Amino acid sequence: MPRIVQLLASPVHRYVGRPADGPLPAPPGELVTEVRLRAELGIVGDRYFGRPAHRAASVTVIAQESLPPGVDLVQVRRNILTTGVAVDDLVGSVLILNSGDGPVRLRVNRPANPCAWMDVTIGPGAWRALRRHGGVRCTPLNDGTLRVGPVDVAVES
Repeated sequence: MPRIVQLLASPVHRYVGRPADGPLPAPPGELVTEVRLRAELGIVGDRYFGRPAHRAASVTVIAQESLPPGVDLVQVRRNILTTGVAVDDLVGSVLILNSGDGPVRLRVNRPANPCAWMDVTIGPGAWRALRRHGGVRCTPLNDGTLRVGPVDVAVES
């Protein structure tokens, strides 16, 4: 059964400067058990919420199957970690997730391509290994709530 494994809503952008300098420290509480999404704005409390330049990429989703064991959202800086959902294949579709509070519709706009930071936060070679498996960038189409745990999944073309 598909699941939401982790959720991240971070108020700060931790990957600034050069990867060789390392990321800024993670703020407490960025991994959460539920997130509130607002249509066209993103995840309430996240660093990209309501930012015009990030409207088409305000929510990022990645499949746990794409990551090495032990790697989570803190390292990859995506918002939603799923298992049992082939998110990288959904560009151009609408992903519908329902974790019990009603459906949340996400327009899957484009891949979330990995960057050189992945070699620092995960390990050497991660940047190359995550190409075409780095998740997707989405726009929420309706307000809603997602929670960690089992999730019903539907996809519209």
